[in-house]
Amino acid sequence: MKSLRSLLAVVLISLSTLAFAQSHEQKSMAPSDAQKSFDTLKTLAGTWQGPITIDPPRDDVKAGTLGQITMRVTSRGNALVHEMQEAGTPLDANKYDHPVTMLYVDADRLTLVHYCDAGNRPRMVGKLSPDGRKVEFDFVDLSGGNEYGHMYHAVFTFIDTNHHMEDWTYMMPGDKPMHAHMDLAKAN
Repeated sequence: MKSLRSLLAVVLISLSTLAFAQSHEQKSMAPSDAQKSFDTLKTLAGTWQGPITIDPPRDDVKAGTLGQITMRVTSRGNALVHEMQEAGTPLDANKYDHPVTMLYVDADRLTLVHYCDAGNRPRMVGKLSPDGRKVEFDFVDLSGGNEYGHMYHAVFTFIDTNHHMEDWTYMMPGDKPMHAHMDLAKAN
């Protein structure tokens, strides 16, 4: 009986050593492309402001309207919250647009879910460009209605630590694309 307990103790110690070694090996592995892209996006945490250009132009958005983007790393570094609004407007969801986008790594994919003022949630998958200056997101699928259209494409372009651009494509009803370009400077 004593030798059985000794054997069991040796087996348990061996298994725990093996589990620790595998855990350490996984942590020392190189990050995936999705993780590299996500880590690059996390460097944009902060508040950004800049003019918004819409193509084709819309009557409800004046040329040069100042947009404000706030990005915050959350969930122990596992998610990035992206909030968009017109600069100077209060956070009043009944009067003003204020879409929220969540970015995270899901298995081996960089995922973006846009919680749109149109009442839907398009999901996109992104990749870092070979030169490391852009992360581009392509449409995957849509949850919720599509009566008013949906966000379809997004590109984040890195200029320097205090300047980046965002390009968002919204697919209007009838599959008519509308493009929004934001040239953003760090506000804080």
